[in-house]
Amino acid sequence: MTNTLDAVEQTSLLTAALRAAETSREDRLFDDPYAARLAGDAGMGLLREIREATFPRGGERTVPSTPDYNAIRTRFLDDLLQGAARAGATPQVVLAPAGMDSRAYRMRWPDGTRFFELDRPAVLAYKEEQLRSERPRVDRRAVALDLTRPGWQDGLLAAGYDPDRPSVWLLEGLLYYVGQEDAHRLLDQVAALMAPDSRIAADLVNAAALTLPDVRALLDVFAGWGCPWVFGTDEPEALFDAHGFQVEAVQPGDPDADYGRWPDPVPERSVTGVRRVFFVHGRKRPV
Repeated sequence: MTNTLDAVEQTSLLTAALRAAETSREDRLFDDPYAARLAGDAGMGLLREIREATFPRGGERTVPSTPDYNAIRTRFLDDLLQGAARAGATPQVVLAPAGMDSRAYRMRWPDGTRFFELDRPAVLAYKEEQLRSERPRVDRRAVALDLTRPGWQDGLLAAGYDPDRPSVWLLEGLLYYVGQEDAHRLLDQVAALMAPDSRIAADLVNAAALTLPDVRALLDVFAGWGCPWVFGTDEPEALFDAHGFQVEAVQPGDPDADYGRWPDPVPERSVTGVRRVFFVHGRKRPV
């Protein structure tokens, strides 16, 4: 069924393959027993291409370490989501998009949690086939929709999402692939669905990460697959502020996002012309 997934959709298989590889490590930052099954041969093939670009034979690594980045991102967001869920009364968790995420299956959630997984129909159909024998550990509601199309919110509301109740939204592995106008539009749409003081988290790169020569080998892989990175910002706090969120942006390797695994220096934010990745997290401001 993987041949029914388009280029962007297949990046979810790469994420699953990276999580499977992390799970096989003795010093793993998390345990995802479903990742290898979700990745399949196609995902493992994508991972091999990423490894070849990241760790070239006979040469030094110049691009960020995707395996370390993915491990840190997953653990950081695992902790954030569970903390937000525990702090809320009958919380709602929304993954937009969900991809091959297995948090509904591999993690414990407070009683009463509603866990919404949003993604395109082909992605969710593949995922349901791979996990057909498994049961989620939470009230999981898979909602087939396309976040880039008008009216996607209707599907979420029909699935039981209540915009007047607290929620936590995760935009993981998404903003790289949408243009600037689409990023602003999506953040507006998400904000309109969130009750005040609800939580949000996302990852994104800075503008230099889209153009610097030392990132080119990695960018070329994604472009070659047909899913180039097209959006980044050096001011993630301002981006989210414009849509009603008060957020903090941390970088892999910062004290709160390291776990002893980030292999590169973390330049001060005042330094220009360097690649950066941000983990953005915060709350919707009261009206």
